[in-house]
Amino acid sequence: MTHAEEVINRAMAVVAASRVRREREEERRRQIFGRIQLTPPLPVLKRGGAQLSLNLDS
Repeated sequence: MTHAEEVINRAMAVVAASRVRREREEERRRQIFGRIQLTPPLPVLKRGGAQLSLNLDS
């Protein structure tokens, strides 16, 4: 095996290990944050209120 082939094999091993670690971390996050209950959505505000004037000269 030439030096270039060894370097390529080592690089591919590093990429594979990185992918495994990233996928394992994603699964761990999915399990942890999946248990956290999100807050309910905010209530819808009714339209039709009065707009206050912005008179800064008084």
